[in-house]
Parts: sequence; C-alpha cells; structure tokens
Amino acid sequence: MIRLTPGAATLAELHEIWAGDAPVELDPAAQGGVEAAAALVAKAAAGDDAVYGVNTGFGKLASVKIAARDTATLQRNLILSHCCGVGEVLDTPTTRLMMALKLLSLGRGASGCAWETIEIIQEMLAKGVTPVIPAQGSVGASGDLAPLAHMAATMIGAGEAMFQGKRMASAEALEKAGLAPITLGPKEGLALINGTQFSTACALVGLWGAFRNAANSVLTCALSTDAIMGSTAPLQDAIHTLRGHKGQIEVARAQRALMEGSEIRESHREGDTRVQDPYCIRCQPQVTGAAMDLLHHAARTLEVEANAVTDNPLVLVEEGLIVSGGNFHAEPVGFAADQIAVAISEIGAIAQRRVALMVDPNLSFDLPPFLTPDPGLNSGLMIAEVTTAALMSENKHLANPCTTDSTPTSANQEDHVSMAAHAARRLGRMNTNLSVILGVEAICGAQGIAFRAPLKTSAPLTSAIAKLREAVPELGEDRYMAPLITAAAEMVETGALIGAVDLPAYVLGRAE
Repeated sequence: MIRLTPGAATLAELHEIWAGDAPVELDPAAQGGVEAAAALVAKAAAGDDAVYGVNTGFGKLASVKIAARDTATLQRNLILSHCCGVGEVLDTPTTRLMMALKLLSLGRGASGCAWETIEIIQEMLAKGVTPVIPAQGSVGASGDLAPLAHMAATMIGAGEAMFQGKRMASAEALEKAGLAPITLGPKEGLALINGTQFSTACALVGLWGAFRNAANSVLTCALSTDAIMGSTAPLQDAIHTLRGHKGQIEVARAQRALMEGSEIRESHREGDTRVQDPYCIRCQPQVTGAAMDLLHHAARTLEVEANAVTDNPLVLVEEGLIVSGGNFHAEPVGFAADQIAVAISEIGAIAQRRVALMVDPNLSFDLPPFLTPDPGLNSGLMIAEVTTAALMSENKHLANPCTTDSTPTSANQEDHVSMAAHAARRLGRMNTNLSVILGVEAICGAQGIAFRAPLKTSAPLTSAIAKLREAVPELGEDRYMAPLITAAAEMVETGALIGAVDLPAYVLGRAE
C-alpha cells in the first residue's frame, strides 16, 4: 500500500505507483477537509444563487441555470458528452499514475467531492480496474477534459475499462471487481474532469525516461571517448567548478570516475599529436550537464503540479466561497514538457555526433572504417549510424515547442490553451528514439574499445561492456543488425546498462 499525503507527495512515491501495481490511498487525515468542501457545495446546490459547475451549464453555457432536481443529471451528462477522446489507448501504468494524481488533487479539500468518490478511485486502483483512456483530445486548458472524462465514465459505469488483462465495458469490470458504479453529486463531474492530471502524468513518465537516458549518455560517452583514444583532461574538476553549473560538474566527475584506470587512456597521455578532441567528446559535460539541470528544474515544476488543485471552481471552505479561477490551465506542465523535449533532443544530437565520429576513419584515430575488421567486404556499423541520424533529426523536429501554439475553443470562451497534453505525450516517442541512439553508441564504443586490445579499458567500462555482451556480441562479419540494435536500446531503456556501473544520484535524477 502506498499512502499519499495531499500537498506533500514526492516524485519518488509517484514513480513507485507508476512502476508497480501497489494499492494507493490518501492519508485518512484528508477526509475532514474533503467533507467540509462537499458540504459547502451541497449547500450551494440547494440554494437559489447560480454557482458555476454546481447548478449552471458549463463553458459558454455557464449562464444557463439548472434546477436543483437536475443537478445529478447535469453531472452525468457532463461526463458522457465530454468522452470525446480518440487515438491510441494510454498505457495502464500511466493511467494509474493519472488516477493517483487525481486523488491528490481531490484530497486537498478544495474540489467539493464526496469522500465516497475518492474511495472508488482508490478501490479501482487496488482491484485493478483501469479506465480505457484514448490519448488524444486534450488542449491542456479547462483541464484535460476528454481523457479525464473517460476516467470518470468508468466510475459511473459507462465507457470501457481494463480488468485482469481484458478490455470490457466499465460496468462489467466494476462488477467483476466487486465494485458498484457511483452517482455523481453536485460539481463532482466537473471536479473529476477539470484538472491537469493527464498531462502531468504523461510529462512525469517522459521526465523519468529522460533522466534514465541522460544517465546512460554519460556511460556511452565514456565508452566513445576511450574508443577514439580521447582525452580526459577536459574532465578535470577545476574546469567545471570554475563555471559552477551543478549538472556540468556532476557529469564530468561521473565520466572521470568511469574512465579511471583505463590502459587505453594512459597509453596516449604523452606524445599525442592531437591537441583537442571534437566538441562531441570535449563538451559532453557542458551539454549533457545543462540538459540534466533542465530536467531537474522540470522535475520541481512537475512535483508542484502533482500536488496542486487544478479544477474549477474551487471551494474555499474557510472563506465560505466557491470561486471561479484558472488553475486548470496547464501552462506550467506544457513549459516543463517543452524543456524536457529540448533536453532529450540535445542529448541525442551530441551522442549521434559521437557515433559518426567513431565510424569515420578520418576522425576515429586509427579505428577501422565503420568499426568492422574487414571493411569493404563488410559494411559494419555504417547504416546503424544512419539510423541514429534519422532518429536524431526526428527528435529535433519533435522538440519544437508546443506551448507556443494555441487556438480558441468552446465558442471562444476558452481562447488561450497550453497544448500541454501532446507536449507531454510526445516525450515517450522521443525517449524511445534516444534510447536507440544511445544503444548504437554503446555498440560502437564497445566495438572501438575491442580494437584497442591488448590495451584494456577501465574496470567500470569493462563491466558495462560485459553487460552489453549478454545481448549484443562483438561484431565480426556482417549480420542481421536490427535485433542487436533493439537489444542494446532495451538495455538503455530498462536501465540494465547503467546498472552495471556506479553513477551519482544527481546524474540518475534522484537528487537536486
């Protein structure tokens, strides 16, 4: 069981929810505040004054007053009419994370939901009832309306859900799990669909993937540096402390530790006619370190957003007010996602140049063309490098900011939107591309180091190469390459490759 405290949940707790299937619940101490807000909403629903979302229509229809007897119908109609999502279905781990984020938001006691509404989300998480959420349809303002409506639909027995690995009608899934659909009270439907939880969940998953790739890039760069007999002089601590950026300092220290004791490095410390290495080697701390700093900044933004109340209107119990605001606007999430995208793109751009360096005999310091022992008859890693170029270019395109776009919706009532949802969703594709680039770099680096025999690389890099060799053999004669690239990318994506070495917490994304 993972118990969350509204307003104080950590990224580590949220990662645990995403990575596993443990039940999730709110701290029971939140119940009093939740019920106090629900009581204020119930009072407003019974009164004659128009209160947005309680006894009025929605959006452009806010001026339409709804009779007290119709408030339950109003909320059900809201959910059903807003289930307009399309496209591929959101994966189960991210959907569960989204549901947990909604718990955190409702648990702050400013949304007006009954505690029973929170309980059914908890029970769905505990018993494995996962709403089917089409991933497209949100513009990241007025909340992630369509995706969250599909979540709420399952709660009321509409739409579809996954249960025990099968897709079925939500009503059937609830019944099989021993749960009953709920009837939404005043404002509850709006509270469920108004919010940034879909965008935030997708952005968090993108963030964690980016951190993992960034850490892998420190290792793959160390392999590449030793493969081309590059210098470790640019990794001296004083260079980086004089500038002062934490990411740069940590990356340099990590790479220096990875290469410590390499016979390859020691063999050319004196008498090397090359004065400086290309930027893709020499400036790795400056580039990837800056990317890591950006990721840590985005992490802080997303942690705040994960704990935020982002629906509308908000129930201010102490003031006795229900007031309209704009916390549903996902601009902070969109900005964070755009930053993560830029970081992913740049990590891949500099890594791809290292791949190009290693396969080019004019630049690789006497490595054979395309890292094959018999060039000409064999093409070696020629097209593997081309693949990395294709993926690098694709990521550069995908890194274009999404938040700079906007379009009016809902009859111009919602006239500026964040586009945070697809800003966050595209991070998954970008991370997948980057994992392939880094997987190919690992293959090239290990292959290049093998050509330096009898000289040996460092103990940490030897361990990393041994891990790689469990799935990717050393390249001799040409062979069917696609499965080897996939295997290397999976080692990057799962963290298996960096699991073979020690890296500092900041580089792994676990410290500020």
